[in-house]
Amino acid sequence: MKRYLIAGLLVWVPLGVTVMVIKLLVGMMDQTLLLLPEPYRPDNLLGFHIPGLGVVLTTIIVLVTGMVVANLFGRKLVKLWESVLAQIPLVRTIYTGVKQILETVFSSNDQSFRKVLLVEYPRPGLWTLAFQSSTTAGEAQTKTGRKVVNVFIPTTPNPTSGFFIMVPSDDVVELDMSVDDGLKMIISAGVVVPEWTPDALPDGTKAATRPDAENAA
Repeated sequence: MKRYLIAGLLVWVPLGVTVMVIKLLVGMMDQTLLLLPEPYRPDNLLGFHIPGLGVVLTTIIVLVTGMVVANLFGRKLVKLWESVLAQIPLVRTIYTGVKQILETVFSSNDQSFRKVLLVEYPRPGLWTLAFQSSTTAGEAQTKTGRKVVNVFIPTTPNPTSGFFIMVPSDDVVELDMSVDDGLKMIISAGVVVPEWTPDALPDGTKAATRPDAENAA
């Protein structure tokens, strides 16, 4: 009974959470329909509600906004808008922080949150997963006299919070796992461990072997 119960939960709980999250996101996007004049809202025109129409409207708004701000006139409008927000203390801090994070995440620079690292934290001998955010540390890079990398260490089970540290490049171990696999491992508190097959050396031997594989052998 216990095995059957767990097997059933493994099917329905992820499915239920997925449906809830999608329903929440669709519901939030449907609120954009309120931007339309009331006589032209789909609910009034059709006489019934169709979930998901807000997703279409949101996509159109984002695309049109991107097309406008991509040209010279649009960039000037954005600068004017940001100069206005810069005059409001609390709004300025939130807006600037969120924009810098998004610019980093969506940056074409392949060094931004594209690598999963192992770093010794919080003390030597203890290892934790981290993400490389940048290889440029500016003043800190020069005054330490060492090549350092900017590293973000997320917390479990909420990876959106964490710690930022600068680590000498010689003290980090770059992993082969993807960022998605790293996030899964962090969110699950190490319960979900990504599969990894060591690369073979030219002579046919393996470059490294996991301890569990050695014990199994």
